[in-house]
Parts: sequence; C-alpha cells; structure tokens
Amino acid sequence: MAVLSSAKRVLLPWASNGHALATVSGGLRVALGTDGGGGGGGCSLLQSRWRSSLPQLDPVDRSDDDNSGGGDMDWDNLGFGLTPTDYMYVMRCSKGEGGFSRGELSRYGNIELSPSSGILNYGQGLFEGLKAYARADRAGYMLFRPEENARRMQTGAERMCMPAPSVEQFVHAVKQTVLANRRWVPPQGKGALYIRPLLIGSGAILGLAPAPEYTFMIYASPVGTYFKEGMAAINLLVEEEFHRAMPGGTGGVKTIANYAPVLKAQMDAKSRGFADVLYLDSVHKRYVEEASSCNLFVLKGGTVATPATAGTILPGITRRSIIELARDRGYQVEERLVSIDDLVSADEVFCTGTAVGVTPVSTVTYQGTRYEFRTGEDTLSRKLYNTLTSIQMGVAEDKKGWTVAVD
Repeated sequence: MAVLSSAKRVLLPWASNGHALATVSGGLRVALGTDGGGGGGGCSLLQSRWRSSLPQLDPVDRSDDDNSGGGDMDWDNLGFGLTPTDYMYVMRCSKGEGGFSRGELSRYGNIELSPSSGILNYGQGLFEGLKAYARADRAGYMLFRPEENARRMQTGAERMCMPAPSVEQFVHAVKQTVLANRRWVPPQGKGALYIRPLLIGSGAILGLAPAPEYTFMIYASPVGTYFKEGMAAINLLVEEEFHRAMPGGTGGVKTIANYAPVLKAQMDAKSRGFADVLYLDSVHKRYVEEASSCNLFVLKGGTVATPATAGTILPGITRRSIIELARDRGYQVEERLVSIDDLVSADEVFCTGTAVGVTPVSTVTYQGTRYEFRTGEDTLSRKLYNTLTSIQMGVAEDKKGWTVAVD
C-alpha cells in the first residue's frame, strides 16, 4: 500500500552514534552496538549514551492527508488483519526522569531497537487493545472505556517493574492516534479502528534487570470480526496438556509474554477445525479459565457464571461490562470457579473481549465428546451483544458514562 512505501522510520535509542544496522525477520531493524551493557542497569558509558541519544521523531506534515476514506478498502470484507494506517504515537521515559514525557505523532513505520533491549531479551512488555467507532448520528468517533485500559496497563506495569503513562496521557494518546488515522475508521456498522497501545522496555540491558528506558507507542488498524466465522457461533476445544497461566504468574496482566505460549495449542486446535482453545487451571485441571484471547461466560437457567479473576485470568474490560449489562437484565451473575461440569451442562456459552466482542459458542469438545449449546437471535449473548455495540457506536444512550467522544 502507498502508506507503507511512504512511511518514515521512527528512531529509537542506539540508532545513531556510528552503530551498524542489521535487518532481522519481520522488518525490525536493530542497532548493533560495539559496547555491551552490564547487569543491574549497565555501565556509565551505556547510561550516558542512552541519555544523550534520545531520538527526535520525524516531523509530521499532515497538510496532504486524504481524509476521504481508507483508500481502496473493502469495508464489507474486513477481517482481523493488519492494515497499516498513516500515523503512530510514541512517548518515552528514561531512567531517573520520574515519568513519561510528552509524546508525539509520527508516520507509521518500522522502529529501531538495541539488540540488548529489555523487550527483546526478557519480554519486558505489555499491550492493550481497544476500538474506535464511527458515530451513528454525527461526525466524530467513540471510544469505549479507554481509562480502564489505562488502569489495566498501570497494574501490569507495576507487576513487570515498568513505569506507565498516566490515565490522562494514555487517553490523550489514544485520541490523537484516532484523529490522525481518522480516514481509516470504518463506516458505521462495517467494523472499527482497532487501537494497539504497547509499553516496552526499549533500553539496553544485559543482566536480568528492569530496562533503563521505556517506550509507549500506539498504532491502529481497521478491523472487522475476529473469528473467521464472523458473527456465527464458534466451536471450541478444551485443552488438557497446555496451560495458559499458573498461580503466582502473570496470567492476570496483559504482558506480551502470555501470548506466544498459547500458539501451539491454538494452531493444533485450528488444524482440527476449532476456532480456539479453552484452557483449564494448572492445579486441579478441571476448572475452566479462558480462551487464548477472550474471557468465558456460561448460562444455566437464570444464572450467569464467569471464572473469577484471581491472578490467572485477565480481567477483561468487555467482561466487566457484560457482567453489569447481564445484571441490568435481571440475571444473577457469579464470578467463581467454573468447573468443566458447569461448562458442559450449560444452556448457553459465550466469549467476550475487545477483539471478539460477544461471540456465541456453538459447541465445546472435551475428551472426545462434543457438547452443544443454544445459539441464535433469542439468546442472552445476542441480546448482550446488541446492547453493548449500540452503546459503543452511539446508537443507544450511554447511561453508564462508558463512552468517550473523539472530535
């Protein structure tokens, strides 16, 4: 696409000072330094280097932006894939500064990192996901509870020994990213602009220790439905060999390192025709936790149950919203241990998440037996989906103060 060919690089530390550059898989360019960093923060030469080489972002000239729409996008056939947009947002925090400085927009493009950066060596990083929707009734866009994403990132940052942007900085950065990429927001009802904030240890470190510098960045991409089934109900497989998280680990925060370990189980399940995997707890191996990238709900009679977030399950923002919306409809909602027996005997099962929205589950296969659940227009999941998306897109009145306008 034209966006890629005209994209400018964003220079992170160690991109200058006479360092050689190497290109590695995926287009990430890393600076090959000639001096090594020590553990526990590195030597003084390295510290002075990353202090003195804090990069300047490429100046952004938006006078020639075409705001008439996302090029030749086929809005009716959006999947959940990456479409590079025009701009990303970058903000940095170095050791001893006490917080993040003012961020800036830059043209979307590759970044440069030291090969000894904390994120590349030790996985010191977090990410978030949220969406911007075109307003139904007027110009502008809607965000859904972005302050909750900011707070969740702060919680994760504390666990991962990282500084984090303030809620105000986070929300401001998200708004700026949306406005800069507004021509990529799908029309009403055609999808959303998916927004991906990242917080990474970008500073160089050799010994196992927190990185000396951190980068917060946001990029965006227009997306449609997450699963290839679209809005149709999905089929899930209960995974018994691999576990997503364990007590005392990082399953309850959105660290980057949580996600690559699920790929093996997920790919195996997809090769057998399943949409995703449901993971069991690692201790008793009989309590359902969540899928690879979404939370789980089960309905039995007038009671809705969802696995309690006790350190091994991500506290989803969509999950929390659905709990409240279900209670508004008169359902008893329980956050507790959900056994495999609770799951297979349920009337209805559905998943929730920013990417998946509210997705009904048609079947779950456990130990070779396939269990079927109610799906269709009259289900609770469909009603909750309609209510949630109506609020997110500004079709229904937001009586809860969940949405944030971007003008």
